[in-house]
Amino acid sequence: MFWRSLKERGIEAAIHVCGVSSIALVALIFVFLLKEGFSLFRSVPLNDFLLGRSWYPISDPPRFGILPLILGSCWVTLGAILLAVPLGLGSALFISEVAQGWAKEALKTGIELLAAIPSVVLGFVGITVLAPIIKHVFHLPTGLTALTGSITLAFMAMPTIVSITEDALAAVPRSYREASFALGATQWQTMHRVLLPAARSGIVAAIMLGIGRVIGETMAVMMVTGNSAVIPNTLLRPVRTLTATIAAEMGETVRGDEHYFALFAIGIVLFVISFVINVAADLFLHQERT
Repeated sequence: MFWRSLKERGIEAAIHVCGVSSIALVALIFVFLLKEGFSLFRSVPLNDFLLGRSWYPISDPPRFGILPLILGSCWVTLGAILLAVPLGLGSALFISEVAQGWAKEALKTGIELLAAIPSVVLGFVGITVLAPIIKHVFHLPTGLTALTGSITLAFMAMPTIVSITEDALAAVPRSYREASFALGATQWQTMHRVLLPAARSGIVAAIMLGIGRVIGETMAVMMVTGNSAVIPNTLLRPVRTLTATIAAEMGETVRGDEHYFALFAIGIVLFVISFVINVAADLFLHQERT
């Protein structure tokens, strides 16, 4: 009994250390971003940084307005979610409620394998296959647009949305389905009127996590969106996102100059956005459990 109790205490202590370490690492990352990023605001006002319409970090004088980058990220994210959510919900409903036997397992495995495809591979497919199609269909000078990025990122967000939504639907008590069928509802009416409302919290959490997956993507979006730091007014124009800006320009900066600090300030903005999305998703998940 003594050794068993000692073993359990050791496991509890190890779990506690892992949990505290995770929180401490996130806090240290945030502190590091603040330390480097806030140095920019000694010379650039916060309003000019967040609401400025020009990103010309190597001009004379340099301009560090990230509004085009924020809007570019928003356009790409919005387009990806508008595509991924209906497809993800439909796929999750089909896997959970319609597919049977080997077909169900094969579909679940196939959807989860999409998450294993490297983002750079999806970006390469977007450049070589999707971009020429969009260029031809919409008669554009280039196919590297926000729409191309949205479609590419939709495929990256779908596995997250499908997996979590399918788990949320599976967690709905079987008695809900039986009661609906007993009242004469069809399978579609049961899914629409009973299952989706009952699993609402989990579905919203899946969508939020999908948004977090999309807005944090770097390589694929840098390859297929055209990297044009202008304020977009349509999905058919090239855009540049926050993540792509950091990835494309960090290697060109001099440590300690304004451009360097500006990229870390962009990192702070991304950190805050990701933190808000993950907290919102966590709240919805806890709401579902209670």
